[in-house]
Amino acid sequence: MGTTWSRECESLLQHFFQRLLDLIRRSDRASGLLMLEGLSERNEFHLGFSKGMSQGSGIGSKFALIFWNALNKSKAGKTGLLHDFEDACLFIEGVGPDRISDAVCNILRGPLIRYTQDMCRYYGIPLTKDVDSGPLWNPQSECWENSLVELPATSYGKILLVPKTAVRHKFSYDYQNYYTHYLLPGMQEHEKSLNSALVLVLRDGRKKVTKKSLREKYGVDKLAVANQTIKHPDILTQYKKDVIRTSSPLTHYEFSEIENIDIPRFDRILKNAIDIKPGRKEATSYENAIEALLSAVFFPSLTYPTKQDVIHDGRKRIDITYTNIARDGFFNWLALNYSAANIFVECKNYGEEIANPEVDQLAGRFGPSRGVVGILICRSVKNENLLFERCRDTAKDNRGFIIHLTDEDLKKVVQDYVDSDGKSDYPVLRKKFRSLIM
Repeated sequence: MGTTWSRECESLLQHFFQRLLDLIRRSDRASGLLMLEGLSERNEFHLGFSKGMSQGSGIGSKFALIFWNALNKSKAGKTGLLHDFEDACLFIEGVGPDRISDAVCNILRGPLIRYTQDMCRYYGIPLTKDVDSGPLWNPQSECWENSLVELPATSYGKILLVPKTAVRHKFSYDYQNYYTHYLLPGMQEHEKSLNSALVLVLRDGRKKVTKKSLREKYGVDKLAVANQTIKHPDILTQYKKDVIRTSSPLTHYEFSEIENIDIPRFDRILKNAIDIKPGRKEATSYENAIEALLSAVFFPSLTYPTKQDVIHDGRKRIDITYTNIARDGFFNWLALNYSAANIFVECKNYGEEIANPEVDQLAGRFGPSRGVVGILICRSVKNENLLFERCRDTAKDNRGFIIHLTDEDLKKVVQDYVDSDGKSDYPVLRKKFRSLIM
């Protein structure tokens, strides 16, 4: 996802799996089984599909031995072919998406607990003290530890929240897809380069190697996939790049279809914001309403909103800060061409003109590492051309890029989002930004 939190999770997963592979190479069976048994089935994540109560399909003590033996016998585990936990889904028999998904959740329990606590405090969800954390992987001590933590508790037990941007409808790694559409084509070219016995010469002189002949000669199970990948490692590298490139968060509409839940009522969220009476007295209510609106219509491109974010040792505050994780569209284009890892939002619940001090205030929040793109939200503008010129002057002076949005602009943004089923390219923002740089 490209955030500090996601990088922590990635590092934790890599450490866990590399430690496990080290134990494989040292034949330290006892230590390896202790690691794997920490991935026992748990129900606090509530991911996937179950009849009745949630039932995880983690590693568990019984499967731990099966998994260890499979890893231990596999060339993939000893040759360096396996780098990430999800690689096991491609090369280890009996390891499928469900087990990998649940195992990953278990390894990431620590970061997920902190995420859950942050979200509960942010949205005012009650937390229960002294809840058993469950096993937490400690990369320093390289063992599982337990502690008492604060978590939301229900009649079904404790709950751990997972970022919507990290959830996928199906597991990205698929060994059949990898074998059929990546590895076999590479093997075909290799056989043709060797002019092997599998090569057929067509009437026009072209060489052909059928996928059927490759399957018959080399096999179709995960052992065969691992053996051939060892010979063609570049194919796996390309496959992983393509998976990362094409794996995108689900939209509100896709969540609605999969979970059979209602999409956010964008009309109500918009109304909550624009119905607030202009004036400084309602500034906090307006900021909260704008955060709710933008978090809905900019999802999944902008995530992890932080209100009243403090910078410069507390001397300056930003009304709302978003992390830009866009994989496509307008916000992705911004990140590729400008410093836009974060998008800053200032909310002005004014029924008056927005002058230079307000523009300069937002520009003063920019920085090369933080980002240089912001959105100035205001109710209405008497002289929109003048405000636009003030924003363009800021851009010309290399002080950053400010897109101003009024109530009327927000209505258009919401309508575009709804009309596109959550896949809007935000034409209002794109047009305004283009005017700043032309």
